[in-house]
Amino acid sequence: MTGIPREQAVATVERIVETVERERMPVPVREVWVYGDVALGLDPVERVDVYLTKDILMGGDADRAEEFREACGVDGVGETVRADWADEYPEYLRASAGGYAAPEQCLAAHLLGDEPVHLEVCNASFEDNVTQRLEGALARENYEQVLDPRGACLWVEGRRSEDAFEKLRDGEFVFPTLPDALEMLGADPDQARAAADAVEAYRAEQDGATVRGDVV
Repeated sequence: MTGIPREQAVATVERIVETVERERMPVPVREVWVYGDVALGLDPVERVDVYLTKDILMGGDADRAEEFREACGVDGVGETVRADWADEYPEYLRASAGGYAAPEQCLAAHLLGDEPVHLEVCNASFEDNVTQRLEGALARENYEQVLDPRGACLWVEGRRSEDAFEKLRDGEFVFPTLPDALEMLGADPDQARAAADAVEAYRAEQDGATVRGDVV
């Protein structure tokens, strides 16, 4: 894996945030974080890791579900993703293996291109999910599910953090190593090292744009 220049990686993150700001999303988006290589100031960047906190769709257009089922063969439009978004961006409508509209897949289709970007989508904030995922991974010894806690919030509730963007562009964020960061969150040293190795190995296996949906 050769990665991409840091300048290109930061530009990709900026484009994602600008798209969330400017365009209708399939579900309400509350926060945008960047974590991992970009936040660490690495150059080149092997993978661009972005975290979105989304809200569950409330007060949608469930009465239009049958319309989209017949037209697109996708269930749940108006229930799990916005019907008016699907009207405007039908090319980004994606379904789960069960044929139901999948918010995380729709967000990825709308926001990501062909670059090596991994998108994490969850209803919980980044900080809360970092803790939840670590606790679960340690309990099950499923370390590759750990979420790298070294992140920065770039956009929240419709407001962009210009200070965070400036630090991101200049590579000014200072974070500990991944094992040290995991120890700070409660992992013992052996667990922290094993988890860090598992996360790095898992990331190295990924290629192109990827997405993971999570519900806490």
